[in-house]
Amino acid sequence: MTAPPPSFGLAVLLTTLVALGPLSTDLYLPALPTLARVFASDAAGVQLTLSVFLAGFAVGQLFYGPLSDRFGRRPVMLGGLAIYCLATVGCVFAPSIDALIAARFVQAIGACAGPVLGRAVVRDVWGATESARIIAYMGGAMAIAPLLGPTLGGFLTVLFGWQSNFVVLLIVAVCQGVAVACLLRESNVHRHPGATNPRQLLASFRQLLADRRYLGYVLSFSFSYSALFAFISASSFVLVDRHGLTPQVYGMCFGLVVAGYLLGSIASGRLVRRLGGDTLLAGGACLGAVAGAVMASLELAGVRNIAAILGPMFFCTVATGLVMPNAIARALAPYPTIAGSASALMGFVQMTMAALVGIAVGHGLAGGGGALAAGVAICTALAPLSWLLLIRGRGGN
Repeated sequence: MTAPPPSFGLAVLLTTLVALGPLSTDLYLPALPTLARVFASDAAGVQLTLSVFLAGFAVGQLFYGPLSDRFGRRPVMLGGLAIYCLATVGCVFAPSIDALIAARFVQAIGACAGPVLGRAVVRDVWGATESARIIAYMGGAMAIAPLLGPTLGGFLTVLFGWQSNFVVLLIVAVCQGVAVACLLRESNVHRHPGATNPRQLLASFRQLLADRRYLGYVLSFSFSYSALFAFISASSFVLVDRHGLTPQVYGMCFGLVVAGYLLGSIASGRLVRRLGGDTLLAGGACLGAVAGAVMASLELAGVRNIAAILGPMFFCTVATGLVMPNAIARALAPYPTIAGSASALMGFVQMTMAALVGIAVGHGLAGGGGALAAGVAICTALAPLSWLLLIRGRGGN
């Protein structure tokens, strides 16, 4: 058996699969204040629908990666999409905030198949050298989901109610399942019979965590994403409830910020061959730290208008677009036989950290909008610190 050849169509399909997770959070962001009113919940309770999603996303990846290393990417992907569709039906008919939180957890377990296996397929098909460039371009295309998602979600919420967001997600997942069943050839030609053996699995994870460079890439990636998730989890409450934006206008503002991620991803794809993945990662991490510090400084100085939030956050997302594809590619490059497990562990750390940041920011919102700026500033400062302590001087290029 040979892996499918690289193609534009395959890249498009993988992009939609990787985008399922972000779309599942971004589409219904404008509906969060509505959910608080409908279910008589506070901001922290509604925010749990986001953080619990990330928790399920994190846990699920630990299973999908090893399963795909042993049985193949395609059947495991189809199983994940089936779980996602069933859970999304549960979200549509959730009678309470607790039921919605539970359905979101199961939905996340299905959704995480897309990103963890999509990254592994890229590693299978394009190899170690081209992966960073492909992931960067996929990231740029994937940014369309959060770019348009909140805007679409705002209109859906106003016109048809909050449930319509989950109906759209269900339609997307069904279409993806059909596409995977009909078009996706198996890419894992290095099946690992012992990948799901608990002893072998723990040995693989220990091997990965003992690699300081792998750990440095994982932490840089995770802190950069956590800064973005701090904005995702808090921005609707800060901009809609405190600054009075309508759901539609909020969606447009969110899209403006996400455009930074699109810019960073495209720049990464164009520059990675010339400058190298580690150089782009380090530059992006430092840019994010500066932008996060500016946001926190404006908050402390009492400058609390919309521009003081959106301006620095735009540059934070540019930084994320530079950091994430290069961190992913560099982390997976040395591990062709356990690429699924390496991708899964990376995703587990990413989502666990983001969920904890989201919960902290959600509870901090009760004390004012400063929780958003603090969360972004802390996470963006830790990303370059991870690069400095674990990656710099260890042969990166």
